[in-house]
Amino acid sequence: MAPFGGWMMPIQYRGILAEHAHTRQQVSVFDICHMGEFLLQADPSSSGFDRLVTQNITAMPFGTCRYGFILNEQAGVLDDLIVYRINETSWMIVVNAATIAADFAHFKAHISANCSLENVSDKMAKLDVQGPQSFEVLKNIFGQEIASLKYYTFAELKIFDQQSCIVSRTGYTGELGYEIYIANEYVGRLWELLLKDERVLPAGLGARDTLRLEMSYPLYGQDLDLNHTPVDAGLAKFVDFSKDFIGREALAKEQKTGPKEHLIYFQADSRRAPRHGFNILDKGRHAGIVTSGSFSPSLGVGIGMGYVADNYDIGAQLVVKQDSVEIPVEVVRRPFLHKTSLMNQN
Repeated sequence: MAPFGGWMMPIQYRGILAEHAHTRQQVSVFDICHMGEFLLQADPSSSGFDRLVTQNITAMPFGTCRYGFILNEQAGVLDDLIVYRINETSWMIVVNAATIAADFAHFKAHISANCSLENVSDKMAKLDVQGPQSFEVLKNIFGQEIASLKYYTFAELKIFDQQSCIVSRTGYTGELGYEIYIANEYVGRLWELLLKDERVLPAGLGARDTLRLEMSYPLYGQDLDLNHTPVDAGLAKFVDFSKDFIGREALAKEQKTGPKEHLIYFQADSRRAPRHGFNILDKGRHAGIVTSGSFSPSLGVGIGMGYVADNYDIGAQLVVKQDSVEIPVEVVRRPFLHKTSLMNQN
């Protein structure tokens, strides 16, 4: 395996099904060092930063984080991201690995030149600790301070001879979980320390995908892209239309007239799994394209999501097809797997 921070996050360690189950039942650690991080020193309004993000970041309390999008003028999604507010003028922005260079160029082009914007993706590592026992595991490492973290908040905590790291109550699995941002030179020690706890096992990219899909969390490059908007994806709740942002005019128009395509969620009655790129058929007629699909280890059936032009009620019967593979599916509500509210978990 490549060193932390590379592009070699393994698909699996012990197997996707075993890693998925362990995350749902105990706790797993994911090497997510390939993600991108920017550090910004700027007033959010006068710098133009607030205009870049669909969420209202000027009202964010210190120590909180917020999910949102950066859009082009046509409201196509350039990326989804999480903004961390450290203090009044200090921010960390976490972006997807494949879009680091493009996102950084976009920020540089639209933020005041007198602001300090640094791409620290090559200097900062990221480990995700996810699962119902993650609090107990991290309490043994960071102490009782971890208990103060509520959903979508973070703190700067000390580890390894007072080395500072950021720990946030966030994640991509639907379980109680935390994301840890730490300098590259310390991440190996942290990985080994976590795995000394017998409750913790490593999990790879395969389990990360099945876990996020069961929760209907979108993946950039598949469920989100330049050809679709947050309204198309049913994610308008992460857009604040009361403020100005790049793409607002186009997005407000689409919200009024309705999207040309929208994302639906469907479930098979068998273990056969829809896959990205499969066709969605309605009585033999092409209706759309599958963007994400997999076997759901928790539900024991195939699940997926995809864009369609027509409106389909919950319970509508469709077929997903690729070559000789045909899988009958039923349109369902998201998420596929219903979990106890993360906001109420300690």
